Amino acid sequence: MAKRTKEPPIVAELGRPETPEETAARKAENSRLYRQRKTINNLIAALGVSLIAMLALVLIVPRDDREQLPDVDFHAVAAEAQPGFEEPLADPQVPEGWQSNQAEIRTSADGVTEWYIGFILVEDDSAQQYVGLSQGINANDTWVYEMVDRRPPTGTVIIDGVEWKEYDYSVLEEDEAGNKAYALVRRDGGSTYVLYGPHSPEIVQELAGLVL
Repeated sequence: MAKRTKEPPIVAELGRPETPEETAARKAENSRLYRQRKTINNLIAALGVSLIAMLALVLIVPRDDREQLPDVDFHAVAAEAQPGFEEPLADPQVPEGWQSNQAEIRTSADGVTEWYIGFILVEDDSAQQYVGLSQGINANDTWVYEMVDRRPPTGTVIIDGVEWKEYDYSVLEEDEAGNKAYALVRRDGGSTYVLYGPHSPEIVQELAGLVL
């Protein structure tokens, strides 16, 4: 019996068998699509490896999450500003652990010039307390009144032989007392010193001993 020749399969889309040219074109297109998919898969794999490497770096490299506290060289600021004033600008030698977060010359609404230094007391890389020093040059009573939050003095205190007016409102609630729960005021020549803080009177008094 003669062997039967196998008929080429009918392609559904064509409704007939493929021609040799169509078969070659189909195989070429399939090959192109395969290479394209492989390229995309390789790109995705490479991106995944990069993301994993980046994540590993983030997890491995140590980060410093400590609070970054300002540390102003108030001695340098005072030295730079001093030539503009006859009055000596306060430049206290503060203990270790004290640092300045701000130091500048200010001018009030009524024209009083003020030399200001803000101090923070740092412990374990964190600010624990704040104390401010404001030196008014030829200041008037209105300036002082505003600086102590319009409060009357509560008494006087002697610190290292120097008498200061005391404004002790530390018994008030924190939100009412503000940054000037305790303040000291002293006129000396052409300067009026106002020292204040929201925390312990002892810190403000310690600063008073360093100023005069």
